[in-house]
Order: sequence, then structure tokens, then C-alpha cells
Amino acid sequence: MRLSRLCTAMTCFLVLGTSVGLTARARQDTQQTAPDNTRTNRRDRSSNEPTADQQKNNSSDQTTTQKIRRLVTQDKNLSTYAHNVKIITQNGEVTLKGPVRSEEEKRAIEEKATSVAGAGHVTNEIEIASK
Repeated sequence: MRLSRLCTAMTCFLVLGTSVGLTARARQDTQQTAPDNTRTNRRDRSSNEPTADQQKNNSSDQTTTQKIRRLVTQDKNLSTYAHNVKIITQNGEVTLKGPVRSEEEKRAIEEKATSVAGAGHVTNEIEIASK
């Protein structure tokens, strides 16, 4: 009887010890891969950088942004990253920002924006996210 209680206690200890070890390891892995947007946030605080809150409310700029967004989201070949790229239109000038998974996605989004806004009216600041 005493031996079975000891074994039960040892089993519980081993199971709990393993569980705690895995939890600590998972926490460490999460901390190592946490994104760091400090550089991007610093860049976007600059008054020279267009941000989403600077989107103009005139109907032509809103329509331009809506048309580009629709083209981007309808393309099922693009990643979720690409579907969430920021599209900022100010006085007919479009700025694209955010991460995508590949150079092909970056190019595809720029082509869609250019087809709506016209050549020379798109600034592509899209970045390729590391995998």
C-alpha cells in the first residue's frame, strides 16, 4: 500500500514536472518569436509618412481605395498578409504599406493598385515578411 502511494506520487511528479517543463519551453519559444514593430512604428510617426488615419474622405479617394481593396481581397491566390495590406489614398495618390509573403504578392498588389489609380500614382512601400 505504501509503495503504491509512493509510485502514484512519483507518477504525478513526473507528469507535472514534464507539463511544467513544456509550458516553460513554449513560453520561451513565444517570447523569442514575438514580432518587433518598433522600427515600423517609428517610421509611421513621421509627418512625411502617410498612415491609414490620413485617408481622405472625399468620394473619389474612397472609391479608389474600395476598388483596390476589392481587387486584392478577391484574389484568393494572395496570403492573408497580402489581403490586409494598408491602402491609403490621398488626392488620387495611393500608398501601399504592410507585409506580404513574397515578391510576387508585392508585385500583384501594385499592379492591381496601378490598374485603378493609374501609372505614376502608386507608391509601393510593401515589405516582404520573413517566414
